[in-house]
Amino acid sequence: MCPFPLAAAAVAAPRAPLRLLGRGLAAAMSTAGLKSVDYEVFGRVQGVCFRMYTEDEAKKIGVVGWVKNTSKGTVTGQVQGPEEKVNSMKSWLSKVGSPSSRIDRTDFSNEKTISKLEYSNFSIRY
Repeated sequence: MCPFPLAAAAVAAPRAPLRLLGRGLAAAMSTAGLKSVDYEVFGRVQGVCFRMYTEDEAKKIGVVGWVKNTSKGTVTGQVQGPEEKVNSMKSWLSKVGSPSSRIDRTDFSNEKTISKLEYSNFSIRY
């Protein structure tokens, strides 16, 4: 099996147009059914690299938004993207987190369908 499946696909179909190159994540998702959701994570989520891991996971999954620490010891933020990817991120925020974190609960609010993404990437806010 090829360790670079996308490279293998490109070689197998050299005439296939690669329309998404250079247009970014927002352009790639603009026609999908998009969702937005706010979240707050409770537990041992500060001082355990939770925001950094959240940013990495969001980029891996392919969602946009932000994450930040709150003064009450929680982590809050917003995730936007295709519904399936937002659901994957919700699951990660509820069950996985950073290796040293302990998630007691995650509250989700303001879940809604959106017509376009409000962010171009996922970032840590301070």
